[in-house]
Amino acid sequence: MNVLLKTDFKDLKLVGRGKVRDIYDLGEHLLIVTTDRLSAFDVILPTGIPKKGYVLTQLSKFWFEMMEDIVENHIVTTNVDEMPVICQKYKDELDGRSMLVKKAKPFMAECVVRGYLSGSGWKDYQKTGAVCGIKLPEGLRESEKLPEPIFTPATKAEVGLHDENIDFDRFKQVVGEEYADTLKNLAVKIYLKASEYAAQKGIIIADTKMEFGLYDGKIIIIDELLTPDSSRFWFKEKYEVGKPQQSMDKQYVRDYLETLDWDKTAPGPELPEEVASQTSKKYLEIMEILTK
Repeated sequence: MNVLLKTDFKDLKLVGRGKVRDIYDLGEHLLIVTTDRLSAFDVILPTGIPKKGYVLTQLSKFWFEMMEDIVENHIVTTNVDEMPVICQKYKDELDGRSMLVKKAKPFMAECVVRGYLSGSGWKDYQKTGAVCGIKLPEGLRESEKLPEPIFTPATKAEVGLHDENIDFDRFKQVVGEEYADTLKNLAVKIYLKASEYAAQKGIIIADTKMEFGLYDGKIIIIDELLTPDSSRFWFKEKYEVGKPQQSMDKQYVRDYLETLDWDKTAPGPELPEEVASQTSKKYLEIMEILTK
């Protein structure tokens, strides 16, 4: 299968290349192209994951539309035929994996909502009995459902650096006191609505991160939403409290990388075709389950 690791549209103005997305400035709007790049342990790997960019774009579009009654999103169109003429010659690369979006000013913090105790939250809890300064009941086990979802924001790191969990006071300093409570409430509402929907499909959303921005003075949701890159998805039927869960994301790649003699610094190792192919299947599977 073909993979798109990088775009190089000479007559478009490249303004950013993140871990996964290439961003072009088209004047009034931005063009976001979601590549098949995959990062693990904050290192971009040399091997792409077939159809990953397609899955992230289509899932984000699905969730953005579902959440329109809660908050507006940044999408202008995902249809290449509706994009500016200058984009048309790149239709093969753009089709299914690109968004023409409003130019919002991003808040410089990730809005993370956790419904279950896992990942860095579980590590934090083991050390302190709290997650991002939020005290939790004693005796909780790994992967356990929390009494209610908690908002645990993080700073946005540059490529190659780790996001850092922060408490709500620090979050207020980063995003501004006037926006902090609204952002928290929007993020929790989105998580609750998505979790209820996903549960009907047999999927647990353990946690997710989302990004917001300001456009015309209004808060809108930007970037991606509830994808395997930004969320932990578990199968309800396989869920078992007290241990790590099988997740429908790049955990499969991380587990493989843990078997290698690699120090988790760039450059990352090539992935065997089997690992890339299996990861692609996992991404496609979660998209099909959630959107069918």
